[in-house]
Amino acid sequence: MKILIVNGPNLNLLGKREPEIYGNLGLDELISNLSKAFPQVEISHFQSNVEGELINVLQSQDQEVNIILNAGGYTHTSVALRDCVSGIGNRVVEVHISNITSRESFRHESLISPVCEGCIFGFGLKSYDLAIQYFVMNP
Repeated sequence: MKILIVNGPNLNLLGKREPEIYGNLGLDELISNLSKAFPQVEISHFQSNVEGELINVLQSQDQEVNIILNAGGYTHTSVALRDCVSGIGNRVVEVHISNITSRESFRHESLISPVCEGCIFGFGLKSYDLAIQYFVMNP
């Protein structure tokens, strides 16, 4: 099984940015830990602060690649990213580290959720583990 983890803006700051919300683990450490925890899964990763780059990488995936998408702030603003997820045909699970519904009101609505297979948020970095477990249990 192949899984691509796509992280949007500011997620390159994991481990540095608001550790009380996002934790102390850096992005590279997160991906390394996930690869060790799920050796049966081929995990790749992409992060960008640029909306178009996220869209390009999503559009470039083969159909058998499952996608875990944490679009960061684009979750609440990007119609283009929503249209991309809707159009690519891959299985996509939306992930957020924090509980977006318990934060500022502008974070309560995800434009991407309605076109994803599922959404996981509020479990810290374990949200990524849960998304991988979902794909493993539902191939």
